[in-house]
Formats: sequence, C-alpha cells, structure tokens
Amino acid sequence: LPSEAWDAIKKEKLFGMIIPESYGGLGFSALAHSEVIAKLSTRSIGLGVLVMVPNSLGPAELLLHYGTEDQRKKLLPRLATGEEIPCFALTEPGAGSDAGSIQATGTLFKQDGKLFIKLSWNKRWITLAAISTILGVAFRLRDPENLLGKGEDVGITCALIPTKTSGVVIGRRHDPLGVPFYNCPTQGHDVVIGIDDVVGGEAGCGRGWTMLMDCLSAGRGISLPSQSAGAGKYASRVVSAHATNRKQFGVSIGKLEGVEEPLSRIVGLTYVMEACRIFTAGAIDKGIKPPV
Repeated sequence: LPSEAWDAIKKEKLFGMIIPESYGGLGFSALAHSEVIAKLSTRSIGLGVLVMVPNSLGPAELLLHYGTEDQRKKLLPRLATGEEIPCFALTEPGAGSDAGSIQATGTLFKQDGKLFIKLSWNKRWITLAAISTILGVAFRLRDPENLLGKGEDVGITCALIPTKTSGVVIGRRHDPLGVPFYNCPTQGHDVVIGIDDVVGGEAGCGRGWTMLMDCLSAGRGISLPSQSAGAGKYASRVVSAHATNRKQFGVSIGKLEGVEEPLSRIVGLTYVMEACRIFTAGAIDKGIKPPV
C-alpha cells in the first residue's frame, strides 16, 4: 500500500472509527462506519479490508466492551491515530471461524507474588499481523494450581500482547492474490505475559467466548456487508457505463436483450445488498447484535 494511503489512514483516524471521541477516535455510528468501508472498497478491496478489520473484531472493540479503564486510556488513543497497528489472532490451521476449536494454550503461574501466563500459539490468515505492534490473541487458559479459584480449565481468554515481546513471531506474509493488504501467520513460543495483559485483567480470564460472540456483530453486520455492497455498486456503475457507451449496429448494447437482462440482475441485486447494508447498520445502531 502506498505511503500516501497510510498517511491518510492515520491522519483521518480511519482505524479509530469505532473509538469514542473521548478516547481520541471518531465515534462514528455503525451507518457512518459502513459508508466509509463501502466507499474504500470501490477503490481497492485490499484497502477496504485493511481499514475494516481494526474497526471490527479486534483490540479496540474488545477494550471498549471489556477492557479496564487503564487499558482503554493507554491503548485506545494510540490505536485511533495509528501509532499502534492492531491485529487479532483467532484463526488456526485447524480452527477457522469455529472459535471453539482453538488449540492455542496459556498456563497460569505465580512468581514473586504476581500472576503470569505462559502462552504458545500457531495462527494464520491474520490481517495486519506482519506489521502489527499490538497482537490480540484468543487462547485456552489453564490454571493447574487453581490460582484463580475457577478450576484447572478456565476457558477461552483474550489477551493483548506487544509484538516486540520475546517469543512472538511475525513477519511472513500470505499473498495469494497480489493485493495490497497484509494477511499473515503468527506464532508464539513460550511467551510470558502479565495478568494485566488479559482483556479486562484478572476478571477477564475465561470470558473470551462471550467477548468473541458479542463482538462478531461488527464484522458480520458492518464490515463484510459494506465491502460487498461497495463492490456491487462499483460493478453496477462500470458495467452500466460500458453498456451505454459500447454500440453495436448503432445501438447501445445495454438496449439489447442479451445484455439488458443480466445488467438488470446486477443492478437489482446490488439494490437489495445496499438496502440490507443500511437496514443491518441501523439495527446495530439501535443496540441489536446480529452475530450471524
């Protein structure tokens, strides 16, 4: 992606659309957020994805709903301006959208009176991972000594880890389509973090499943529909313009039934997609959370 695009993303705080103004973000409604993603996607699908991911399931949304106030004050302003580049590592070789199949593990231990977690993971297809500075990781937390009093299997937990932490591996890039956005694997080898790095601190341990299900509405209800509707609108504009300008036998080909019929389907389905995009964004703005 050109440096000019990165500069614009940071200047306009496009990574901070969902972050309230009180934390340095734009505080956009779901509909306004959706409009931006749709417009960006008409110019570059890669750019649209790059901007939409930090505004959907990721560190900012998790912090807004479940983070401690200290975590919000520390990270949200830096995420809004692009000083921190976030990613969220959920997908694994054997666990895609099925968060319940996560194999990444963390083990709780105590040292010098303080609680720590030793983590290992193998994630792939993580947007922005190779250039991220803060890595959100979903993992299964074990507590062999029952230090939290919740039993040995605490459950799925989400943590935010600086990528410069020892044992964190980033840098490789999946690039099967030659598009300008980073989609990368990341591994963690015996990465040690403090309990304060868990989203919500100690109280957030074992609450990862709830966090993931509650926060999927942005990706499912805003980002993906916006990208699709934007692409549909762009395709409709291109094909209708071509059908008007291209002439055969002195007539615009758009007036020929063999072109007119598929063109009407393209435009009609785009209308349906756009209507659904606006309807769903309105539902989210009213507090409804459609994760499916």
